[in-house]
Amino acid sequence: MTAIMGANEIVSTRDFNVPVKDVFHAWTTPELLARWWGPKGFTNTFHEFDLRPGGNWRFDMHGPDGVNYPNHSVFIEIVPMERIVFNHLSFHEFQVTATFEEVDNRTKVTFRQLFKDAEEFERVKSYCVEGNEQNFDRLSELLAESAI
Repeated sequence: MTAIMGANEIVSTRDFNVPVKDVFHAWTTPELLARWWGPKGFTNTFHEFDLRPGGNWRFDMHGPDGVNYPNHSVFIEIVPMERIVFNHLSFHEFQVTATFEEVDNRTKVTFRQLFKDAEEFERVKSYCVEGNEQNFDRLSELLAESAI
């Protein structure tokens, strides 16, 4: 994975050895997404996942330390097999743009986090980069399992 810092933005990329349709399916199927979303050791309970512009995504992340982290996001744009954009509204406020590009039957995912507040970005950027890497590690493990 590669991570680049911009003004209030973290851009992480990772190549996956599967076609775009499989990666996009793992991002848009709540049962699969709940299995890999978040850093290592976290689990998820999804309460709402309305994958359409204006739709809500509400879930709790359960940390390995037993702490629950409520999350609320609103989807902005869904372009099948190409792009997902959502605003994360709870705890840290940022916009995510995830793009999916097929290259030689592999998939390049670019994950952009644009933070609303510069001070907050400065506080969280060091552990967000590592968290994004762990998130992609978990996705890679899921994709390596039998057919999703």
